[in-house]
Amino acid sequence: MQNKRNPWAWVPSLYFAEGVPYVAVMTISLIMYKRLGLSNTDITLYTSWLYLPWVIKPLWSPFVDMLRTKRWWILAMQLLIGASLGGVAFTIPGQWWLQGSLFFFWMMAFASATHDIAADGFYMLGLDQHQQAFFVGIRSTFYRIATIFSSGLLVGLAGAVQVWTRSIAYAWSLVFYFVAALFIGLWLYHSWALPKPAEDGDQQRKTAAQIGHEFVETLITFFQKPQVWVGICFMLFYRMPEGLLVKVSSLFLIDNVSNGGLGLSDGEYGLVQGTVGVIGLTLGGILGGIVASRDGLKRWLWPMVMAITLPDVVYVVLAWWQPASLLPVNICVFLEQFGYGFGFSAYMLYLIYYSQGEHKTSHYALCTAFMALSMMIPGLFAGALQEAVGYRLFFVIVMCSCVVTYVVSAFLKIDPDFGKKIDK
Repeated sequence: MQNKRNPWAWVPSLYFAEGVPYVAVMTISLIMYKRLGLSNTDITLYTSWLYLPWVIKPLWSPFVDMLRTKRWWILAMQLLIGASLGGVAFTIPGQWWLQGSLFFFWMMAFASATHDIAADGFYMLGLDQHQQAFFVGIRSTFYRIATIFSSGLLVGLAGAVQVWTRSIAYAWSLVFYFVAALFIGLWLYHSWALPKPAEDGDQQRKTAAQIGHEFVETLITFFQKPQVWVGICFMLFYRMPEGLLVKVSSLFLIDNVSNGGLGLSDGEYGLVQGTVGVIGLTLGGILGGIVASRDGLKRWLWPMVMAITLPDVVYVVLAWWQPASLLPVNICVFLEQFGYGFGFSAYMLYLIYYSQGEHKTSHYALCTAFMALSMMIPGLFAGALQEAVGYRLFFVIVMCSCVVTYVVSAFLKIDPDFGKKIDK
């Protein structure tokens, strides 16, 4: 039996729920650990390992199809994410705050990755093709809203609560209790709002042997594609400078001026990175999609390659200039995120291009695993490198590493018509 729900009742809230835990794990944890006195080396090492669930996500995604319905997985993971957020909140003020919070961040990361699998699959089951096309922009918008809410409003809230409590630990604890309550509310709401598509309950369940056979076949066909090693190198190294930059740049914005940082407060960081930056990222991504759909990926590849190196130049300027005013910082971060959003379009379009053909869904999942790995590996040692050479020289090194991005892009062979709108 299938109960009907208006997609507006669940699509926006579902993708808001998908975005919040990812940002909590990847961004909020950085700011919190920095405020709690952890070194940049330890912060980047510990939080980069949290990419691992998204790296190995293809290994257990078939079991989400085999066991239970996608609706069940969504609700179960939202409840687990809420419990994990509560666990982080509970452990922060305690003696074992680092070990405890990392444990619950790990739990949240695995639950969030599983929630991604189920939510994306449920989206295709709960909507017809016309609705899927209509709501693709809506789901992206609410994912961005979750990003602004998490890295903007929540970080700013932590700073405000700290003034009230006079305690960094208790301020962050209260913020995580608030988000935990929000997620329990989302779980209760989705228990009512999510439809029950007949396809979700009536799918043929596969055995472990069938899943294993399909997974091996997927791997074989993935590595039989043309330009496989060029493609893998592109997936791993196109974003290598960003993998070095992304975590250290956030720490740079809030680090003390005496340490070479910009000394932003939590509220200022929330405005700069969580609001202005997200707007720039969104606009850059939209523009990238528009020009690629008009002229094709091949035509815009090199402008996008140049655009994705723009953030590295921006942070060199900020590190050497160290502006005291918030206006130039906002302008620089907007330009940085706009360039990244535009340049990242080439990466995502290439993943789609590489995944074409038989098993395209499974091949795309493997591509996203390489994407997560490309961020995880550089992040493991980025903090140690920064502390060894300082922010200024670190950002210069990152800018020099952009040579790798240009090299791996030069070897790509892309169909000139890929991405173009075909008039019928």
